[in-house]
Amino acid sequence: MKKKQWNLLALLSLFVLLVLAACGSTDSGTSDSDSTTDGSAGGETEKSSEAPKFLSLLTGGTQGTYYPLGGTFAELITTETGVKTTAEVSQASAANMTALQNGEGDIAFVQTDIAYYGTEGTLMFEGKKTDSVTALGALYPETIQLVTLADSGITSYEDLKGKKVSVGAPGSGTYANAEQLLEIHGLTMDDIQAQNLDFGESTDGIQSGQIDAAFITAGYPTGAVEALNATNKVSIIPVSNDKAEALIEKYPYYAKDAIPKGTYDLAEEVPAVSVLAMLAVKKELPEDLVYQMTKAIYDNTDKISHAKGEFIKAETGLDGIGIEVHPGAQKYFDEVNK
Repeated sequence: MKKKQWNLLALLSLFVLLVLAACGSTDSGTSDSDSTTDGSAGGETEKSSEAPKFLSLLTGGTQGTYYPLGGTFAELITTETGVKTTAEVSQASAANMTALQNGEGDIAFVQTDIAYYGTEGTLMFEGKKTDSVTALGALYPETIQLVTLADSGITSYEDLKGKKVSVGAPGSGTYANAEQLLEIHGLTMDDIQAQNLDFGESTDGIQSGQIDAAFITAGYPTGAVEALNATNKVSIIPVSNDKAEALIEKYPYYAKDAIPKGTYDLAEEVPAVSVLAMLAVKKELPEDLVYQMTKAIYDNTDKISHAKGEFIKAETGLDGIGIEVHPGAQKYFDEVNK
């Protein structure tokens, strides 16, 4: 009887130990799960949403509009968010989209048409879709300016045939604009002697006589064109109303525009077409940080000394945007435009 009682007690003890072990395992599993949620997984979540210590803002060439504006934006973001932001010289729109995709920048100036091509994986982004890039907001019209000298003899697009014309780097936003405007005027790149120069090189080339004209897509007044006009009287070739309408019908991201009388000492207003400049950001940037960045820019437009500052408004911050808007930016615009 004692032996049976001992056996029963041993079995009971073993059962209790097994139950306790199971409970301990369950508790431990629950604890690890909580730890994973609050610790390692939470850490990963926190890491992905943690604000970076530095931000790189990709602009364009030093003689365009992006670079001086980028310097102002970098100062505003640094001041308002506490995250040190630096404006960087770059090859502008198309290169900026690729750089953001590759993690080589955090914020970038881009044309709305180029942003659309990138996220769709078309034209210069064929097979290279930029799916990790989102929009922060629209800024101002970017006018396609066909610049030449007043005494060049070039007064229309048709006069470009056989001439040396700067069309920007292959795959750039300026190149795409030049190609589409030539097309609407019955020309192709084969009809001109295309030169792949940036804004500064273009105006230097016009001044030296090495090229005859240049496509420059930028907000007016553009520094490089102003510098050229200081030594040589410039002329901007107009886009007629019917050609502008034909262009917009085929490529709806364009809009009619005009370069005002007096700009570059122009004797009269010159009809033109434009796309929009916008800011794009990496999709992975934290929502709260992008909200603060957006607020820093659009709440402080009175501190933007560049002439294009007057066009930058919260109420038009989503105009012309054809790609996904970052949740942080969307939150800002929802608040101010409600």
